Amino acid sequence: MNLLPTRREMLKLSAAGVTGAAFSGWLNVLAARAAETRQRTKSVVLLWMDGGPSHKDTWDLRPGTDHGGPYREINTSVNGIRISEHLPKMGELMNHGAILRSMSTAEGAHARAKYNLHTGYREGVGGLVYPSMGAIVAKELGSQEAAMPNFVSVGNRSYGAGFLGPRHQPLIVNDPARGVENLRSTLNTQQFDNRVGLLDELEQGFHRTHQASLTQAHRTTVNRAVTLMRDTGTAAFDLSREPAASRAGYGTSKFGEGCLLARRLIEAGVSFVEVTLGGWDTHQDNFDRVKNLSTQVDSGMSQLIKDLKDRGLLDTTLVIWMGEFGRTPRINARGPKPGRDHYPRAWSAAMFGGGIKGGQVIGRTDAEAATVAERPISTLDFMATVCNIVGIDHNKQNHAPNGRPVRIVDRGSNPITQLL
Repeated sequence: MNLLPTRREMLKLSAAGVTGAAFSGWLNVLAARAAETRQRTKSVVLLWMDGGPSHKDTWDLRPGTDHGGPYREINTSVNGIRISEHLPKMGELMNHGAILRSMSTAEGAHARAKYNLHTGYREGVGGLVYPSMGAIVAKELGSQEAAMPNFVSVGNRSYGAGFLGPRHQPLIVNDPARGVENLRSTLNTQQFDNRVGLLDELEQGFHRTHQASLTQAHRTTVNRAVTLMRDTGTAAFDLSREPAASRAGYGTSKFGEGCLLARRLIEAGVSFVEVTLGGWDTHQDNFDRVKNLSTQVDSGMSQLIKDLKDRGLLDTTLVIWMGEFGRTPRINARGPKPGRDHYPRAWSAAMFGGGIKGGQVIGRTDAEAATVAERPISTLDFMATVCNIVGIDHNKQNHAPNGRPVRIVDRGSNPITQLL
């Protein structure tokens, strides 16, 4: 957003006599505001579809084909882009987003694929535990002095900081409606401070006699918790403070509540929020289950994007929808209600906001949505693209505990330049 006046506005100001010395003072203010806008740190909301959602029943349909399934396509706000009938609210927001229809990754087993898509590395390579996308964003973009955590995982235990250490671990919120209950203390300020002081004395004694790295990790965790308990910003975790009218648009599902919590946390300055929606491992009963899950996504995700837009936060908040892989283009023969199986060869993800160029489809699959026909996107490509969007140098190196330099994204990436 350009906060400096256009030539036409300058002429209007001149006609009104607002020029020369009177206007020179405003130039400094406007320039400062423009610089502040350009330098505003970006944040990320990862909506993780755990289990691997069917691309052929969400973002890349093939109605009328043998294995296309029963869903219809609908038009969106962007001419030529069509998606599932069960995502109508998201269709209205397509001008703010991009569908990546040519994801093609290496892992087809849940655990290994989740690790790969969260970290950009394959599990076990190099003997390291690699940091997740959330931990990287927390380290590179988060405020190390802020009381609020830089990384929050809602609805599930996420992949953590790996070798980056406990400072960048996620705060886990299992139930968004209950928030972080352990933050609520029944002690008065003096009692709380006395107990924290006693704990610190015990920690110091333990630190002198035990392994430094382990005790330091424990002290870091405790200090983070104490700082958070003392901070008024923790009100962001309390969904009961949200007006009923604005809360209603997210729906009544846990995922919808997670999206609402994500918006409140982004407003409070959290750099990375992950919200998990499980149930996408649809080997059986694919179509009823995907319909139900899509309805939850449609309400929660669309309202999140609308609220971020209304609050002026969408351009600085990248919202990602993805799972660990897609599902087979062919319908299997498992029982009376068949499904689709794991399929990393060709699948879809989606991005909204973050300053990307919206209203796009990146990549293309073939007639059966089985093979990438245009612009394959690897895990490395995806991770480097996310970094570029939010302003992280994906070539930067962090150092493992043994001193080994490790790139944020390994060599060989080909970022998606069309999004920027």
